[in-house]
Amino acid sequence: MTASKQAKALTEIAANAALDKLGENLVALDVSGHLALTDVFLLVSGRSERQVAAIADSIEEKMLEAGHKLLRREGKTLARWILLDFGDLIAHVMHEEDRMFYSIERLWNDCPVIKLQSSEPANL
Repeated sequence: MTASKQAKALTEIAANAALDKLGENLVALDVSGHLALTDVFLLVSGRSERQVAAIADSIEEKMLEAGHKLLRREGKTLARWILLDFGDLIAHVMHEEDRMFYSIERLWNDCPVIKLQSSEPANL
């Protein structure tokens, strides 16, 4: 089983929103073969709590503009690891230190990586 086209489209919207706020080290994992509740995990790093919150806010805003409602949000208060659940996509916006510590990619290393259309921030 692979991630749906809808999930991949959601992932691109979220990835572009994260890049708008200079999110780093974006990785999209197709977890559809291992989880029934979602198709894609999008992992994004920020350098500070303020940036993590800004990235999460940007993702939430752009997804809403595209007509995709947020189902659940966790971690906004501390802004070290914010989880945004859009159903087919779960975005993990993490402080870079926490991302290294929890090493989500290592835990899900048997899941295919989804190539993102724009994985680099635009030149300013």
